[in-house]
Amino acid sequence: MVLVIKKIMIYLVGFILLILIAATIFINVSPEFGGIHLENRTVIYKETGLYKDGKFQNQIPTPMNMNFTSMYTILRDFLTAQNRFPLKEIPAKRLTKEDFANTDSQTVITWLGHSAFLIQMNGKNILLDPMFGPSPAPHPMLGTNRFPTEKVFEINDLPEIDAIVFSHDHYDHLDYKSVLKLAPKTKQFIVPLGIGAHLEKWNINKNKIQELVWGEETSIGDIALICTPARHFSGRGVIDRFSTLWSSWVFKTQKESIYFSGDSGYGPHFKEIGEQYGPFDFAMMECGQYDPRWQEIHMLPSETVKASVDLNAKVMQPIHWAQFSLSLHSWNDPAVKVIEEAKKQGITLVIPKIGEQIKLGNPLPELQDWWSGY
Repeated sequence: MVLVIKKIMIYLVGFILLILIAATIFINVSPEFGGIHLENRTVIYKETGLYKDGKFQNQIPTPMNMNFTSMYTILRDFLTAQNRFPLKEIPAKRLTKEDFANTDSQTVITWLGHSAFLIQMNGKNILLDPMFGPSPAPHPMLGTNRFPTEKVFEINDLPEIDAIVFSHDHYDHLDYKSVLKLAPKTKQFIVPLGIGAHLEKWNINKNKIQELVWGEETSIGDIALICTPARHFSGRGVIDRFSTLWSSWVFKTQKESIYFSGDSGYGPHFKEIGEQYGPFDFAMMECGQYDPRWQEIHMLPSETVKASVDLNAKVMQPIHWAQFSLSLHSWNDPAVKVIEEAKKQGITLVIPKIGEQIKLGNPLPELQDWWSGY
């Protein structure tokens, strides 16, 4: 009996070692994990004042440590959560090359799912967080699948891209294969500090990459692009949390102002941004993958509306939902909850289908609960 137990233990230890070896090889060989932050880079990070004790910092304390009770309740809720995935293919609008043939006269905002957008403004084409892959993970087996959705577009049908802008380096926002497919038709990449290491690892020409920190500004033609704070975190591997900066973004012309929240918990930065750069004609605001147990890094719907008020946003679109299940709420809960709260606060909402286009200056589309029954 003792010999049998010893053999079982030897096999078990061997199996665990094989898994660890395989995981180590995968992490070191797979390009999806991105670049390494060498000493010459971290010296630059420290000079910004945003990087301390080996990591980038939020403006205010943002605890992320889970205690035993939280871990237990998350596991319990994970086993009992309902309607996390739609029952059938959710509706979307099919886009062709002609739909992207925008003139210089009007700003067009096209939701491409989750937090991905194409902004066509003053004759420029700007892609935000273009994650078009099947799963927000370094390998599909390690993440949930994209919701079944009617085909929206082909990457080849997108126009030439003047700039791709990323909010942070999590897999549901920065996707390796999407970057490779988009790179040949993209003039430049504008990213928070640190993300350049990933892009360079993926053979993006260093001259095509601009890295900014909070408060810095660049331009795309006559569009001012300002890197603004968010309350979140970063990381693509096991030990690289907080190794790159996260941000929100402001787009301003002489006529219009647009805000993109990226991922963020609620914080004073929204009011500060609103006072400095608002009011905003249109705000794309995170509203999905939330839970009271991690609301410091992902706003609840009530906070999304409150942040929109702080920003002085004339129109708000909830984003970061309808493509992946990264939390425990039902897949369409963000739309239901944010409508309830927006009515209380008097915020004007648009919730288009994926692929539907908003043309600033035109009458806004009516709210239609296309998410019901799915």
